[in-house]
Amino acid sequence: MRHSMVKYVMGLAIVVSLVSCKTEKKDTIEGAKVVNRNLVVDLGDTGIKIQPTMYGVFFEDINFAADGGIYAEMIKNRSFEFTLPKTGWVEPNSDRHSYNAESGILSIVKYAGDTNNHNYARVAVNSDQGYVLINEGFRGMGVKEGAQYDFSIDVAKHSGNIQKINLQVVDSLDQVLGETSISPDSDSWKTYESSFMVSKSEMKAKVKITFEGTGAIDLDMISLFPQDTWKGRKKGLRKDLVQLLDDMNPGFLRFPGGCIVEGRTLARRYQWKKTVGDIEDREILVNRWNTEFGHRPTPDYYQSFGLGFFEYFQLSEDMGAEPLPILGCGIACQFNTGELVPLDELDPYVQDALDLIEFANGDTNTAWGKVRANMGHPEPFNMKYIGIGNEQWGPAYIERYAIFEKALKEQYPEIIIVSGSGPFPDGDYFEYGWEQLKEMNAEIVDEHYYRPPQWFRDNATRYDSYDRNGPKVFAGEYAAQSVAIASPDNENNWDCALSEAAFMTGLERNAEVVQLTSYAPLMAHADAWQWTPDMIWFNNLESYGTANYQVQKMYATNAGTDLLGISENGKPLIGQEGLYASAVKDANTGELIVKIVNTESHPQALKLTTNNGNLDKTGTMLTLQNNNLRAVNSFESPDLISPKESTFETSAEVVEVTVEPYSMNVLKIKIQ
Repeated sequence: MRHSMVKYVMGLAIVVSLVSCKTEKKDTIEGAKVVNRNLVVDLGDTGIKIQPTMYGVFFEDINFAADGGIYAEMIKNRSFEFTLPKTGWVEPNSDRHSYNAESGILSIVKYAGDTNNHNYARVAVNSDQGYVLINEGFRGMGVKEGAQYDFSIDVAKHSGNIQKINLQVVDSLDQVLGETSISPDSDSWKTYESSFMVSKSEMKAKVKITFEGTGAIDLDMISLFPQDTWKGRKKGLRKDLVQLLDDMNPGFLRFPGGCIVEGRTLARRYQWKKTVGDIEDREILVNRWNTEFGHRPTPDYYQSFGLGFFEYFQLSEDMGAEPLPILGCGIACQFNTGELVPLDELDPYVQDALDLIEFANGDTNTAWGKVRANMGHPEPFNMKYIGIGNEQWGPAYIERYAIFEKALKEQYPEIIIVSGSGPFPDGDYFEYGWEQLKEMNAEIVDEHYYRPPQWFRDNATRYDSYDRNGPKVFAGEYAAQSVAIASPDNENNWDCALSEAAFMTGLERNAEVVQLTSYAPLMAHADAWQWTPDMIWFNNLESYGTANYQVQKMYATNAGTDLLGISENGKPLIGQEGLYASAVKDANTGELIVKIVNTESHPQALKLTTNNGNLDKTGTMLTLQNNNLRAVNSFESPDLISPKESTFETSAEVVEVTVEPYSMNVLKIKIQ
């Protein structure tokens, strides 16, 4: 890597006289050898801040993370806009090759209007006793006993006299779990709404729609949402999934990806302007992950954009996280077509970036600020960051990025631009990208790495030699792969999570350079995933954080504000005899926070001596630990690997603790 090599070793005094103070910790392996280590924590000011953005989350609509996931809509293909417009809908009593005199049949009407909603359904009901329309949901629908649900539908009576539309939520045995109805009364489009309660929980329910009366009737935007959404917002986000994110106290939310930013082709790229405004006018798009992997084809994977850029900004605000949108730079995914926009035709792409800043931050008298205000948020979102390109590489990216940077800085010099170094953490394109971006005085460079667990343990020193005066680093996508990149057999096991914990001590030690970090991918539906491993798993009713999630949460909720030095024999803890460590101070709470990772199979007894300050008499210790490196959290055991809290006593300058085998530990002590 062509960085100017600046040696980065903290000078830390070694205190020889150690005051004894003994504490015991439960669950050590009986009879195992215990290695004694003498560490020094320097409480003196290093002048290096832990950025509030240090630990964040990266959302991408992969693994049904949006539709069928965090976006709580339960009807799949609600407006009949999929390429095959009846996808998700079943007519069990109908035959497309018959007149269906004893039932009826649904036809798709395609029309050209001013909106992006191009299709609607016309249902001919010949016998209201025989016709049934069923929606299968996203691998079924999860409903909860006693919960309230909101049904809405756009209807226009075409002919005949259909007096009522009935909706039932049914289980696999066709037992009714909840039901409601609406009475259409107009031959013009009109939205009807109704609510009902479900009497029994069911993981894979479905919706059955029937009619009373005969004739032809037009339907669109058939929707079903739980009322109990995040912050109670109507037609909002799935509460348990957002809660898992909010519990991490993320410093930023990066969205909407990921490779979906680029698209397999430029025509299928993510276009943020199509994701704002009225939901029914947002033009759907086939998800670029729908047929990416032969082992997990999902041809029914589309983006409704009910979760669009406004909702991403709103979610960032809810969690107190900086919004970090990533926009395409005129290059389709280089793992797919790699289509290029000619440089002299790049202006519309650049204008999209400029308009996004106006949408996020502009006054309500600006064109895009007015759109934001009309959506219910007249106050600006105060966006500070924008990313240009996701995982592009080579000269094609650099020359396009330069055009974006020039235009953005001319109009919005205060906006911090995130650039990228490509999909890999090394190699000639990686070096080329860094060389060019450094010459351009880029502000933040996004690095990605999906590597084996050992790579993460070996690379705790990765950023020790990065140029302190060069671009800052965004570790934007990383995850230890238990088998191989994109293997369907990857696991979120403790070996991977522990290795990431070890690596993250190196990120924290180098907070002068590394200013944003996020695990990826974020979420996966248990029945509809494409990629493993993933930080949060969910089904239609339940969700849990993996061991990797617990590691990320431990760091993010104990980030601190100021970097301190921790050493052994004057050297940083970078894996010597399996021990990794970093230390910070939290100026808001007055605490010393030490993160210690033990990757060895035996306990290690630690004496931490402090200089340049004294400590309180007691402290707390949070521990993630499992003796089985293949252990995983699961729906059956969601808290198998989760923090356990204990307390310890100290003298004024010495802490004695024993860290368990295969453990991540966070020590918190008040500084006097």
